[in-house]
Amino acid sequence: MPQQKVIVTAALTGSAHYPSMSPHLPVTQQQIIEDGIRAAEAGAAIIQVHVRNPENGMPLPDIDLFREVLNGIKAKSNVVISLSTSGGLGISTEQRAAPITSFKPELGSISFGSMNFSAFPVAEKIENWKYPWEKLAMLATEDYIFPNTFKTLREFLHIFAANETRPELEIYDLGMINNAAFMIERGHLKTPVHLQFLTGVLGGVPATVNSLLSLYNAAREALGASHFTWSGMGAGRNQMPLCSVALALGGNVRVGLEDSLYLSKGVLAKSSGEQVEKIIRIMRELSIEPATPGEARALLGLKGIDKVNY
Repeated sequence: MPQQKVIVTAALTGSAHYPSMSPHLPVTQQQIIEDGIRAAEAGAAIIQVHVRNPENGMPLPDIDLFREVLNGIKAKSNVVISLSTSGGLGISTEQRAAPITSFKPELGSISFGSMNFSAFPVAEKIENWKYPWEKLAMLATEDYIFPNTFKTLREFLHIFAANETRPELEIYDLGMINNAAFMIERGHLKTPVHLQFLTGVLGGVPATVNSLLSLYNAAREALGASHFTWSGMGAGRNQMPLCSVALALGGNVRVGLEDSLYLSKGVLAKSSGEQVEKIIRIMRELSIEPATPGEARALLGLKGIDKVNY
């Protein structure tokens, strides 16, 4: 049964969507700040922050850009901010970990295994490219492996622990749940763990009800029902349907322009906040209330906004 309060996460911009795909994708620091505040005001308890080159929208894990965005959001909201270790194409492990070591956030995400993270078929649908790098980067994903080895995962987990940052394990397929169980067994990861089930990314599980159920049931078998919390996500047009299934299963949910650029069929979302508003309308039809940032901190055992370094 659904829990009484559900955490809504808004992933603002990510690295898989490109400026040519939507004029509403936040690119500059101010746009990301505004999108984050808008999502928080709409009811998101957590926002996932990436940054981009403000001149051309290319994903860029620049510490100064992160600092400006983090301080801008924190000045106007007490929302939980999660930072990613994904970085972008060709980013080193040190660069990927830099946001965690620099800012000591309450929450940070780790993709919990290597995968073919691809978007190249989308290039066939785009006629007009805003920036030259976009098409090249998108086509390059046909031959791209997103590396997250056991050594890398172990190193990331130790970095998270040293900075008192709670890891959010991004799970794209069943093998990544086994990776989590292995890291728990070896003592590199403490329970309860927080899992983000991501469906619909080419290279991972498809965005289907069976996929989400498989991930959820596999986690129950491998980790134990009391040893994890979780959130569900569906990429693209499957965003709201898969989030609705997650709600019915008692999970938390993630929306945002990182995951889908649309609000409904053929209608581009103008902000991540619009998607937050929509999923909360669905939640309330199911008699489910969104958790506040404070309630999310309590549910996930986060250290508090007073202990971050921004």
